[in-house]
Amino acid sequence: MNKTELVSAIAAKSGLSKKNSEAALNAMIASVEDALVAGEKVVLVGFGTFEVKQRAERKGRNPQTKEEIIIPASKAPVFKAGKGLKDKING
Repeated sequence: MNKTELVSAIAAKSGLSKKNSEAALNAMIASVEDALVAGEKVVLVGFGTFEVKQRAERKGRNPQTKEEIIIPASKAPVFKAGKGLKDKING
């Protein structure tokens, strides 16, 4: 499902217009992004949790030259599915 299809599904389930559904989806995405950038966790009970994980510096290897390189530390956004979502998928 791409964003256009998601907006259509939101409009169908909520009774909102596609324009308002897209605005709501964009606002939700922007709010999650802002919270993650601020170092906050976003918890949607029954659905899941969005958070930022710290990745440590590590050694890697350039596959072309086989030369060992250092991969710098970084932050990565992660999503952990909640129990309600897991139960729906597995049920």
